[in-house]
Amino acid sequence: MRISVIVSVFNNKDTVSDAINSIVSQDYDNIECIVVDAGSTDGTIEVIKGFGDRINTFISEPDKGIYDGLNKGILLATGDIIAFLHSDDVYENETVISDVVAIFNDDIQGVYGDLVYTNKADMRKVFRYWKSCDFSVSLLRIGWMPPHPTLFLRRKVYQKYDTFDISFKIAGDYDFMLRILKDNIAVKYLPQVLYRMRVGGKSNRSIKSILFKSKEDLRAMRKNGIDKPFLTLFYKNISKVIQLIRH
Repeated sequence: MRISVIVSVFNNKDTVSDAINSIVSQDYDNIECIVVDAGSTDGTIEVIKGFGDRINTFISEPDKGIYDGLNKGILLATGDIIAFLHSDDVYENETVISDVVAIFNDDIQGVYGDLVYTNKADMRKVFRYWKSCDFSVSLLRIGWMPPHPTLFLRRKVYQKYDTFDISFKIAGDYDFMLRILKDNIAVKYLPQVLYRMRVGGKSNRSIKSILFKSKEDLRAMRKNGIDKPFLTLFYKNISKVIQLIRH
């Protein structure tokens, strides 16, 4: 089973090597590493090129935002399974992909796990633990979704349900997951941390960003037929507070 891991990056020379190293150091031997750069000018391209043929596919060209970059990666992917690793982030350890592959069978369309948010400078310092659970369609009404970067999906899921809607700037992943999960596709929860995410991402770096993210979440809910979207948004945001308290 071939796994395609897509990194979308723009002007992130300080951490992109951490992300790529996290992919190429996995103990699973059938990984396709795809890096999609949006035309960086800060030295990111030189860092990426330093990995040589350990990166299977590399393109650098202007795009229309992160979801456009991810969509380009999906179209380039040749693997049976597609995953994403943001250029600020890393996998929890070298066995993540092996552990995920072991869960897949003919009936399973996707696998997801847990995620931790870490200090930007020191990824050993965790301040929020996003612990997930087994999927049920009813959970969508209370704002539930799997930790999006941990979600490994069969390529045919994207072929059936299409890729990310690039009209979204922050909530495109939420919109996509609502689109596929409301159809009750077969996904499996792997109860372990798969992913470390640095804080300060686009959706949580300021009050303005949080408000914009909420506005986009509401649009995604309405687009995908979620009843009582304001109540769902309330539950969704409360779940984040609970994660902080539990940690």
